[in-house]
Amino acid sequence: MTFAQFCQNLGDPKVYYPQLAAATGGVVAAIVAWHILQQQGDRTPNWIRLNEQDITAQTGLTETEQQLARQQLAQKGLLEERPVSGREGVVDVRLNLEKLEDALQSGETPASAAPADPYFPAKRQAIATVVTPNYQFSGPWNSPEQLEAFQRQLLDYAKQKGLDNPSGWMFKIVDGLTKGMISPFWDEFTENRPLGSSQQVKRDWEIETGVPYPAFEEERIQYYVQKGEPLEVAVSRARADLRKPVLAQDLWEGFLRKCDRLADEAIKAKKKGLTTPYLPPSFTQRSEITKEQVMEKLLQVSTPTALPESEPPPEPDAPPSLEQLQKAYQSPLGRSWVKQQLQQHPEWGYEIIDNQVQPSLPF
Repeated sequence: MTFAQFCQNLGDPKVYYPQLAAATGGVVAAIVAWHILQQQGDRTPNWIRLNEQDITAQTGLTETEQQLARQQLAQKGLLEERPVSGREGVVDVRLNLEKLEDALQSGETPASAAPADPYFPAKRQAIATVVTPNYQFSGPWNSPEQLEAFQRQLLDYAKQKGLDNPSGWMFKIVDGLTKGMISPFWDEFTENRPLGSSQQVKRDWEIETGVPYPAFEEERIQYYVQKGEPLEVAVSRARADLRKPVLAQDLWEGFLRKCDRLADEAIKAKKKGLTTPYLPPSFTQRSEITKEQVMEKLLQVSTPTALPESEPPPEPDAPPSLEQLQKAYQSPLGRSWVKQQLQQHPEWGYEIIDNQVQPSLPF
């Protein structure tokens, strides 16, 4: 294919004037301005009607490009517009020929075409909104100190609850307050109440918020124990079930039915002369197990209770021998017990020197 044949396939060419582009602010604006000039001519009044689809067919400019070009011409005072009601994509326009002629004679060039200074390059336009140095969150707090105190309480609350990202959770609460959101945490903070206290609900199966009745909890623990779960797993699963309101409510209703049945059976048994009717293990009163009690038992197990046969047993109130203490100090639990006993009984005459139990040094 020859060059002439290629050009024939492109259709009719359109005129483009570089001087008009400099006056209007760009090539696209110049094409739209020249199209309007051809249609407007010297007619009076100079208003003409443009159809964006027709201009696209004649110039190849999209509707968006046409609208931006008309806005650019209007900002320079070269174009006036008035909408046509009921017709989308159709507008009446008029070029201000006097201002356009003045722009052509003055040789005005667009800002983007300004010659570049090799020593002082053009300043780059900012791509982000400038924030003042003293910018602060705007919210219901009266001072930055009050906001800081509120944030610290939020962080402590998030840590106690075991949240994965305490700082991120805290930011969401504070950011919501800046946008006018209501937060019960702020109300609790201003009223000097523990955070989260107003959001806690005491359920029917709880003796206090978050603490279920011991018999109800033990009943659920025994359910998992009977299914073959280890005790520690049974406790964990039972407490997880009772933290789910819907599931716990259903379990509570079943538990009450069971209690009512057991009470009826106990009343019948008493009427027949039985003094102590049977109750399931979950209804047996059990003392709470504490860490101190467990540690004391474990220390008793790890501490030697018998002496070698060659040595006579000490008196009940006699202090342990140095060998006994040194042997007990070798295990982690025994080490803790020995340290505690030596602090409570300095009269024994022993102390820990270089991580070993040795007789106390004289002063």
